[in-house]
Amino acid sequence: MVSKDSLTLGEAAEQYLAKMSLKEKDSNQVEVYKFARWCGRDKLFSQLAGPAVESFAEQLSVSDTGYANRLGMVRAFLAYAKKAGWSQTNLGVHIKAKKGKKIPALARPAKAQKAAAALSQQKFDELTAELEELKKKSQKLMRDIQVAAADKDFRENAPLHAAREERGHVEGRIKELEGTLKAATIIDENKEPTVKSVVGDSLVLTDLATGEECCYRIVDPREVNPSKGKISIASPLGKALLGKQDGQEIEIIAPVGKLRYRIIRIER
Repeated sequence: MVSKDSLTLGEAAEQYLAKMSLKEKDSNQVEVYKFARWCGRDKLFSQLAGPAVESFAEQLSVSDTGYANRLGMVRAFLAYAKKAGWSQTNLGVHIKAKKGKKIPALARPAKAQKAAAALSQQKFDELTAELEELKKKSQKLMRDIQVAAADKDFRENAPLHAAREERGHVEGRIKELEGTLKAATIIDENKEPTVKSVVGDSLVLTDLATGEECCYRIVDPREVNPSKGKISIASPLGKALLGKQDGQEIEIIAPVGKLRYRIIRIER
């Protein structure tokens, strides 16, 4: 057993995840390991400080899928570290959501909702199918409302209130999807290779410090999926990879220092 004084951030992450069920581990390990890598896997946990934790939260994009949930996973890890005695304080308090995330989707300015989204054909089709299903559901809820409204005692009419509330949520999602699909541009995944990387490309990289090979796909924030290597164009790594060529090297500034990668090839 590694002593608390010599426990590294990477070892702490492994011990934390080892106590989880397989399902919990699958959903948490990507973000926990990403946090450890950002701050430095070989860094002693006892030396981890608030500024490094804050910088991890700051480099995430509020528009990424599951933004709040991803922050929550790291907060839980840091809260556990306090209980385990790895840290004297709960460093999770330094993981703060950006204010922009608190703005409800329906309350955003119209221009923000009409921002063009670069979507793959698969994602476009998925959203289109979801929209059609929601329209059918909205019509059914409307019929349920009409039936429930036949009961004149509105004060005690729970089915009526529930149907109205659910239809409000459904209609909100319908408007959101219609705005996204109307402004969407489809990525041509079968196009001939170009010189520089663009949204939708997958890039195979080599970590120049460890020699480890990894692959990331640059996607619109709506399509982010860390477990499948899909990273946002708004993230530090996504910004660094966009517009690059085979053989180029990139750098990202993290608390552990500069993370340097070389682009082996661009795939479409």
